[in-house]
Amino acid sequence: MTGNRIKTGIFGLDALIEGGLRDKTAVVIVGSSGTGKTTFAMQFLMHGIELGEQGLYVTMEESPEQIMREASYMGWDMKKHYEKNLFFIHLKGRNFKKMVEEQLPQLVKARSDYDIKTRVVIDPMTPVIWATQEKLDQRELIGKLFYTLKELGPVIATVEEHARPGETIGEDVLLPIYLADGVIHLEYYPIGGVFNRTLKIVKMRGTHHGEGVYPYMFARGVGVIVRSSAVEVPKVATKPYETLFAEAIKTAETLKAPQGIIERLKAMKENWDYEFSPEEALQIILESLKK
Repeated sequence: MTGNRIKTGIFGLDALIEGGLRDKTAVVIVGSSGTGKTTFAMQFLMHGIELGEQGLYVTMEESPEQIMREASYMGWDMKKHYEKNLFFIHLKGRNFKKMVEEQLPQLVKARSDYDIKTRVVIDPMTPVIWATQEKLDQRELIGKLFYTLKELGPVIATVEEHARPGETIGEDVLLPIYLADGVIHLEYYPIGGVFNRTLKIVKMRGTHHGEGVYPYMFARGVGVIVRSSAVEVPKVATKPYETLFAEAIKTAETLKAPQGIIERLKAMKENWDYEFSPEEALQIILESLKK
């Protein structure tokens, strides 16, 4: 935590939201397919586990096995935490309304009795929106889902967007945006280079947040890296990649970064296959460790 803020573990993002999320708030990650919503959610959850917290993954579609397999592609070993400090609720094929109104509160109460800080991910929550056509029912269902799960800790929910041409944000996601405490909008925007997607913080209650459009990238081993401020980095790497990674790992160790971060930097080094230098990405990661 930074003060009363909970670090997301998403490199560069916390600098835009006063050091992290407020506890017991729900943040919606909105974006079309391919923008990396699930990666954001997994990174947030795994960072909490690395800090000794628990994670609750509410999945509406894929099975826990599928999710853990996808996480391994990004370099996160969810399996070793499974049913220890990482738990799943799989709602596929269930009656969402009954689950949210009756069973979920009982599950949350049982978990909250342990009094261990828990991060919650709902991924994706789009099927809840589609569970009923009635806007009033949708509002009650989404509101109840957020209200119930926020009792455990901070919640990140992903929502698939299907915006029509000319729409800033798709009409189908307006309700979760309205009911959430925070909203981050992801877009695929080929601006050139390795930072080829952008995010905008639409709202973050109780927080002075960045107002710009911020490029981000994915790196296997560490996840999402957000360019949250202007970083002066030469167009051509000043040193060989091996040297850049070795120096970054040494700096992280000097900063007494958690062992999990050191391991992720090593995994990033092994998996870096971009034609671009890792210099800027490494600088963003190291800057986030100093705050």
